[in-house]
Amino acid sequence: MLDFAAERAGVMPCAGIDEAGRGPWAGPVVAAAVVLDPARLPPGLDDSKKLTAARRAVLFDALTTVAAIGVGRAEADEIDALGILLANDLAMRRALAALPGPPARVLIDGNRVPPGLPCAAEAVVRGDGSVLSIAAASIVAKVTRDRIMAALALDFPHYGWEHNAGYGTAAHRAALLQHGVTPLHRRSFAPIHKMLCECGT
Repeated sequence: MLDFAAERAGVMPCAGIDEAGRGPWAGPVVAAAVVLDPARLPPGLDDSKKLTAARRAVLFDALTTVAAIGVGRAEADEIDALGILLANDLAMRRALAALPGPPARVLIDGNRVPPGLPCAAEAVVRGDGSVLSIAAASIVAKVTRDRIMAALALDFPHYGWEHNAGYGTAAHRAALLQHGVTPLHRRSFAPIHKMLCECGT
């Protein structure tokens, strides 16, 4: 059950952090940091994966009016240069830096704390399903990234990013074979790397 206890028990203000887009073949990884107002919690906050796209959009709009939000991203070339783990850390640090003010404490979804954070931090395994601020961050990160990929699909219309968000679907793979790899693809990821090697690129 989602709970605000983790925030209440810690030093305030407390930010929840989560990311979206570690696994796709294309596009950035996006992290969000969210500081909730205990007096103005949007009803129905939950892990973004448990919500419909329509419900995520409603909660995203609500959060932008009642919460402090920072968003950070690491691009495909940064993912290739750093690896997805360190690029994800970078996106999280950028999300924290984008908050209107620095939090006193951070709760991060997962089992590790990125290095170089400016405040005390704690990793919470499956935090997006148990801690409200992390659930809020999961919604902001997911909606933001989905919208980024839909916008990028206008420039690269063959890959279905508006539907698959850059994940490795059969349609995405077929488009890669027909149209090739774009600058937004993660060339270090095995399926993309394999295609480039086979093409001699």
